[in-house]
Amino acid sequence: MLTTLRRIVLEFSQEAELQNALERMVYNVKKAINTDCCTIYLADYHQQNFILMASDGLAKNAQGQTRVSFSQGLVGLVAQREEPLNIANAQQHQDFVHAPEVEEEAYNAFLGTPIIHQRKVLGVLAIQQKKSRHFTANDEAFLVTLATQLAGALANAEIKRLLRQQQDNKQSVKQLYGIAGSPGIALSEIFVCQPQADFTGVPLKKSVDIDQQVLIFERAVHKTRAEFTSLSRQLNESIDDDSLIIFDVYQQLLDQANLGREITEKIVLGWRADSALKLVIEHYISQFEAIEDSYLCERSSDIRDLGIRLLANLQQQTKQEQQLPHAFILLAQDVSASMVAQYQHQGLLGVISLSGSNNSHAAILARSLGLPAIMGVNAVVLSQLHQQQAIIDGYSGELFINPNDSLIAQYQHLLSQEKALTDKVMKVAHLPCMTRDGKTIEVLLNAGLSAGFEHSAKLGALGIGLYRTEIPFMNRSCFPSEQEQTKLYRKVLQAFPEHGVTMRTLDVGGDKSLPYFPISEENPFLGWRGIRITLDHPDIFLVQVRAMLRANQDINNLEIILPMISGVEEVDEAISLINQAFFELKTELVTDINAQLMSKNSSNDELTFQQAQRKAQKTAAGLVRPKIGIMLEVPAVIFQMEALAKRVDFFSVGSNDLTQYLLAVDRNNSQVATLYDAFHPAVLKALYSIAQQSAQHGRAISLCGELAAQPAGAILLLAMGFDKISMNGHNVPRIKWVIRHITLAQAHTMLDKTLTLTTPKQVHSYLNEQLELLGLGSFIRAG
Repeated sequence: MLTTLRRIVLEFSQEAELQNALERMVYNVKKAINTDCCTIYLADYHQQNFILMASDGLAKNAQGQTRVSFSQGLVGLVAQREEPLNIANAQQHQDFVHAPEVEEEAYNAFLGTPIIHQRKVLGVLAIQQKKSRHFTANDEAFLVTLATQLAGALANAEIKRLLRQQQDNKQSVKQLYGIAGSPGIALSEIFVCQPQADFTGVPLKKSVDIDQQVLIFERAVHKTRAEFTSLSRQLNESIDDDSLIIFDVYQQLLDQANLGREITEKIVLGWRADSALKLVIEHYISQFEAIEDSYLCERSSDIRDLGIRLLANLQQQTKQEQQLPHAFILLAQDVSASMVAQYQHQGLLGVISLSGSNNSHAAILARSLGLPAIMGVNAVVLSQLHQQQAIIDGYSGELFINPNDSLIAQYQHLLSQEKALTDKVMKVAHLPCMTRDGKTIEVLLNAGLSAGFEHSAKLGALGIGLYRTEIPFMNRSCFPSEQEQTKLYRKVLQAFPEHGVTMRTLDVGGDKSLPYFPISEENPFLGWRGIRITLDHPDIFLVQVRAMLRANQDINNLEIILPMISGVEEVDEAISLINQAFFELKTELVTDINAQLMSKNSSNDELTFQQAQRKAQKTAAGLVRPKIGIMLEVPAVIFQMEALAKRVDFFSVGSNDLTQYLLAVDRNNSQVATLYDAFHPAVLKALYSIAQQSAQHGRAISLCGELAAQPAGAILLLAMGFDKISMNGHNVPRIKWVIRHITLAQAHTMLDKTLTLTTPKQVHSYLNEQLELLGLGSFIRAG
């Protein structure tokens, strides 16, 4: 039976026309089970009914014509119950509805099962027989298994069918779904971007003229390097944050010490330049795509983009001037960061990528540029969407093809609201984050790399609440040296000299790993990650801490935070290492100053000695031991707050991971991602407990995570007693506006009621209702 199941599903998936696929499928099922009739009904959610799409046994003229209400008949009952229904005599059942046109009077036995995809009933698959009997357990198991396997294929086939339909019916609106990669809304026509070159057409050939092939490759590298430099320079006029690092990565890969060296070696072995390029690029793409880690897997897109640009320059393709619309939404099979950079100043309004995730560099860059983006839109044929009008909703991940006037008007209204809202909040971005009755809460920035923070400062962020140090470690081929880290960290600390900068020690593992430090685990989120790795490798930890301390010299705005803490012993060991690094560095600095001064004057007189001593003391005074805090991400720490408070200076909640661990939900897993909700009552109660315990033990408490960037979330955190919240720069002025337009008493009222609710749905409904009553309804979507 397993072979039969696979064959039926495979035939269904390979059929280009949905109707043909359905008709072939019901024929195969009827034959496999040896019954008298097999029928499939598909759901029409606009009409709220099921349509009989294909049948082998019922009247042929009923196909595409007969409809059954969601709430009527045996088909409706199967869908409502969302489970199989096995009836010996269907016509005697109380829910049976007689439909003369289908000609089923001869059938008695009925077995129906729902076809469900991502919690949505797509249709009902039913078999019938003239003899009155219950179908066997094997029959039922076969049908249920088939329906389960058909669900995904049917969802994709339905999308393709509707896209083809709308070519004939321009009034048809199709709604597709992807991953929300960057927030925002765009209304425009789609411009499909095809690759400049294609490796599939490159033959593997050798050449006897090695010097000539090396020269050709070097010229292509030079031209490609110039292209990336130009793109980076153009972008630098618009943004100056960590997303620009991708072009540094590309330049490093082009160096002879990286990909360039490997390609040259292949050429020296006799391969033609384009063949050598193909061999190396495709090797790296396959390696990256095999990695389970989502961040590193996305790097295959960067390698592919680099390879295609090199190939195009190798082939000396003259780029035809593309007739770009005045304004457009970019669509490609795999949108790369360089594509976004290339088109961002030519009318680009939004991005759609058929592959990728919100970890891709294209999504990161889109967020930095304020461009809405949707990633991972499946089952779309590029040629069908070129020059189609579309709306992309970067908040929800929805894509509307060929929107009607009503939908366009709705989203144009949302766009105008967004612009008005942005203009409004920016006028007060520089003002303190204070409620109407005088309660303040610090709004800080979440940051990654060391590039300038001028834009973020203009948005009203007082400092950096979370600086993720792991990203520089990822974009390299080896661990960065102490000197490299010191230079990087000092630039960050200097960006906010009057305010605190909280730097998190290396936090890899889970969904973040290093290409030169691979971690292979069955369950990485519960494995070797965060502080567990750096305590097992004190050499890595000490170098990083020394770099932080050295960068902080004479600035003194550094705070160090430890990630993934689950127990007191980890804190004790980490603090011991930090103290070791501090005293070693202090001694080293004083010794170096003394040696330098004494060597300048060989006469050991009293004056020289006193000068050296004073300078050494001044140097030592400039090196200050920073405050040390821990990330509260593992639920176990909630029950150890008293002991932890005796050891650290402050706490910071990592709400994303805490939510994930409390709810046992991998938020990167599309199958369960809908269960991930920071407004879950259990999460909110855990946060309230943490805030109360922090106050009881006299420790400052902050939160960095998506919850802080939600208007309702920020209000609840304020009422709970959080001292600081940190978020992406885009949300800083919006959250400050919200806090400035409420009172602490109103926030407490909202919190008290919220803590009595029992489901996330109740929480969201109540909080949205309260925001509307407070005149803050426009922030619900914007947050």
